Amino acid sequence: MSKLDDARRRINEIDAEIAQLFERRLDAVGDVLEYKRANNLPIFDGGREQQVVEKNLALLQNKEYRPYYRQFILHLMDISKDYQRAMLQHNVAAYAGVEGAFAWQATRSLFPTYNYLACQDFESVFIEVLEGRAAFGVIPFENSYTGEVGEVFDLLFKYDCHIQGICDLPVRQNLLALPGATLSSVRKVYSHPQALSQCAKFLQEYKLETVEYVNTALAAKYVAESGDTSLAAIASLETAELYGLDVLAETINISKQNTTRFVVISRELKPTGSRFNLLFTVGHNAGQLARVMSLIGDMGFNMESIKSRPVKELPWQYYFYVEIEGKLDDPRAEELLQRLKTSCDTCKLLGSYDIRKL
Repeated sequence: MSKLDDARRRINEIDAEIAQLFERRLDAVGDVLEYKRANNLPIFDGGREQQVVEKNLALLQNKEYRPYYRQFILHLMDISKDYQRAMLQHNVAAYAGVEGAFAWQATRSLFPTYNYLACQDFESVFIEVLEGRAAFGVIPFENSYTGEVGEVFDLLFKYDCHIQGICDLPVRQNLLALPGATLSSVRKVYSHPQALSQCAKFLQEYKLETVEYVNTALAAKYVAESGDTSLAAIASLETAELYGLDVLAETINISKQNTTRFVVISRELKPTGSRFNLLFTVGHNAGQLARVMSLIGDMGFNMESIKSRPVKELPWQYYFYVEIEGKLDDPRAEELLQRLKTSCDTCKLLGSYDIRKL
């Protein structure tokens, strides 16, 4: 037996043991759930999670494995929470749009074992999460080509939700039409304003009239139901399959690196992650914003992004969104938050998260 074959044999034996231990662990999680249900306790307990992580890391003999084992334990606890939500029938993830929309694709990738709740608009996603009908909501946050989705920033400012994760989904826009249609027969194209903007060069080249629609998937559905071969939609390949449309042209967006960033929202604040973000307002005094930004830097944190948005109810007043590299369990982060609360009129910790690619 070669060294490789021997290593694979040992891995197979270990995997068999892990499968048995995994079943035993979920059995124990089920008992924990029964206690939580009887005592009306939440599924998520940030303090308990931190204790579990530290306790397990202390068991390692090889300290070089610590960062990898940390990821393993955190993922295992996420699975345990998903299992508990499923048992309570709380395993629902909400998104805005219909099947085939990019938000639907992101939600399926992030929560493959969940039930999905389609919402009419972004605000409805927030309400479903806040009222407990969905454990998570998945909402587009920013596009690498067309920029931020301002409405979502405003909803994060308005509602008491937290960001638990951020993910990047590559966007490939395609021209879809009814079977029998050709590129030369198409006169009018329906899609979301951002999709139309992302494909402006293609649309101008073929002198196609554009019509804004609420989202890309609904635009495709409209074209599918129209029976009109002079109409087309810009949407994903998955949408073409869902609604029985032909693909007249693939990847027509200007930027081939086009990516949409989605945020995952929930009612709970997750304490782990390599980044955290804040929303704050400052007094209308000279230099106040600069002092807040200096404070973040002086505390040793790198501010990856800062954006401003107008406060709707107060003309010429603004709130600010910042993304910061760092972990909430760092004592400096706790000190920073305390100092910001005294330096800002309002300061909201939005969430702690990692960024992943789908």
